Amino acid sequence: MGTRRASKNGSGDGGTSASGGKDTGRRVGRRALLIGTAVAAVGTAVVARDELTRAWWRVPGVTKPRKEGEVDYTGAKWVAASDANWRLADRPDDFGIDMVIIHVTQGSFDSAVKVFQDPAHGAAAHYIVRKDGHVTQMIRELDVAYHAGNRDYNERSVGIEHEGFVERPEDFTDEMYEASARLTARICARYDIPLDREHILGHVEVPGTDHTDPGEDWDWDRYMKLVRAAAAAQTSTPA
Repeated sequence: MGTRRASKNGSGDGGTSASGGKDTGRRVGRRALLIGTAVAAVGTAVVARDELTRAWWRVPGVTKPRKEGEVDYTGAKWVAASDANWRLADRPDDFGIDMVIIHVTQGSFDSAVKVFQDPAHGAAAHYIVRKDGHVTQMIRELDVAYHAGNRDYNERSVGIEHEGFVERPEDFTDEMYEASARLTARICARYDIPLDREHILGHVEVPGTDHTDPGEDWDWDRYMKLVRAAAAAQTSTPA
């Protein structure tokens, strides 16, 4: 099984070197050296400030205002997951969100809701999309859902479950694809997530997972086209 992880930093390995055994480089002046040092210091300060801000939001008792039953996606119905299946957070201020992870329930919509409400289950996703396109939200995007089987990916992602079985492509209906694509496009717009397969990935692509969803019959080409079309439509007519 392949893995795919979003990569934000370029390689630090070099690509330049002295040639021909001769010293062809220019001598760096003291002023240039001082300016370069100052720029580096500013960059370090910005990174440190960002880390300090995120650390502040991780302090117990520091939380954003919340309203019971509030949803992040217009049109979604709220059904709360057990609080044993997710962790309170204040994303994206404490953990940046840069991925959407696609799942398949391996069961019915009702069974997925039931297990996500079971504290013994130990896992839940933020959303479930039904075959008819209905969207249910069970965990706020602010919070970390236990859905990916990888702590780093959990903290950085929003998880979307889809009703059905990976071995039954007929479960992936037009209504489901279209509703899920609109949801993913809205999530990506909210957190400035690129609309590509580096950042919109399947559960099977999470490092360390033993899951295979959404399976070989999930039509990624179709789905990504729908996501990009939904994003374009949302840009022209913002909610």
